[in-house]
Amino acid sequence: MTNKLDTLASHYQQIISGVGEDPEREGLQDTPLRAAKAMQFLTQGYQQSLDTLVNDAVFDSSMDEMVVVKDIELYSMCEHHLLPFIGKCHIAYLPQGKVLGLSKFARIVDMYARRFQIQENLTRQIAEAIESATDAKGVAVVIEAQHMCMMMRGVEKQNSSMTTSMMLGQFRKSQATRTEFLTLIRNR
Repeated sequence: MTNKLDTLASHYQQIISGVGEDPEREGLQDTPLRAAKAMQFLTQGYQQSLDTLVNDAVFDSSMDEMVVVKDIELYSMCEHHLLPFIGKCHIAYLPQGKVLGLSKFARIVDMYARRFQIQENLTRQIAEAIESATDAKGVAVVIEAQHMCMMMRGVEKQNSSMTTSMMLGQFRKSQATRTEFLTLIRNR
């Protein structure tokens, strides 16, 4: 691990030099190592798997109505510019004999968000992971996020946001189920 950290820190030192700064300046002396540690944290999802993360936190239940978890914070890195996108994720599923431990929804969101990503794929990955973990009759995921690559550079649109959705099973087949979910996440 230290070898990877040292290599990453070395690359950050080169980036600092490459933009015309002095990496030996007092305020920057420890920056390469701090940035390397931060990047390892921000990409820790590559070191995780769904099976390990869920860790048997799927429980028998007779619940068969919609379960919704709203406003799960997420922080990810755009794979095109390596800049953050920040937002929230709303998840619903229709259990069929099994429910997932509540904290696992946030952990699943984090596992996929902590990778270089585009929001469209992140939305799909979360939905498919929950479907796989629960064998639900349907899964719905909506992500709303602001992208620093759009806000800090390029077109510099400060008030822009992106919304993506993925509907699986009954959420895709049934307009009424989909509408119920979308109504529930809009009522704040």
